[in-house]
Amino acid sequence: MKCPFCQHEDTQVLDTRVSEEGDSIRRRRRCGKCDKRFTTYERIELVMPYVVKKNGSRTEYSSAKLRGSLELALRKRPVAAPAVDAAIATIEEKLLTSGQREVDTGYIGELVMQELKRLDNVAYIRFASVYKNFEDLAEFQNAIAEVGQERKAPRKS
Repeated sequence: MKCPFCQHEDTQVLDTRVSEEGDSIRRRRRCGKCDKRFTTYERIELVMPYVVKKNGSRTEYSSAKLRGSLELALRKRPVAAPAVDAAIATIEEKLLTSGQREVDTGYIGELVMQELKRLDNVAYIRFASVYKNFEDLAEFQNAIAEVGQERKAPRKS
């Protein structure tokens, strides 16, 4: 680690502490040349995969866009904000653990639908109608019937 004062490359670590959140490490250092002290922080840098759109263009992943889509589908629905945050965290974790450098919008859409189906059936139908581009009433009815059948099926514990 270079000294920020004299640019000397030999610095000594005097103290190391993990942050209260556990997501970073704070180190107190001393320069071997000018004897000045300074603090450094180490944090995990997570790189989200790029998103490949239907037209083939690539864009950076945007958590704000994901949140906007979920909030639009959940508008005026009785779903608490922490549940939305948890759904976003789940989706982002799946994107990170996929190990892919690029994912298409279809994959993200499927992850969103899984989370919406778990959170709220009406929001799921709203999102699915746009995502799957429903053309007529029959497609809505099929989606509603699918959700209804899953609710009636006994859940395995």
